[in-house]
Amino acid sequence: MSNLRLGVAALALASMTGLASAQTTTPSTAPADNKPAAATSTNTTNPPLPGANSFTEAQARERITEAGFKDVKELKKDDQGIWRGMAKKGDTQVNVGLDYKGNVVQQ
Repeated sequence: MSNLRLGVAALALASMTGLASAQTTTPSTAPADNKPAAATSTNTTNPPLPGANSFTEAQARERITEAGFKDVKELKKDDQGIWRGMAKKGDTQVNVGLDYKGNVVQQ
């Protein structure tokens, strides 16, 4: 019976060691100056992302408003599936976009 307990204990210890090593973190690849990398025209990982957008105009307006913009107007879905329009951020008129994932972006 003691050999069984010893085997179970060894197995438990080996399992915990494997889990602990799987939780190591990878160093950040952020630039040394901590400034975000400039977006390029071929970069499709930053919002707004093109894709089949199922938001209605009313839903797009609501999402943009919930993101802190007001007076949302002139919303139109472009050929990439991105809702684009104008809104106010504070007292400043800005261009905004909403992609198919719900990302709201000031442009």
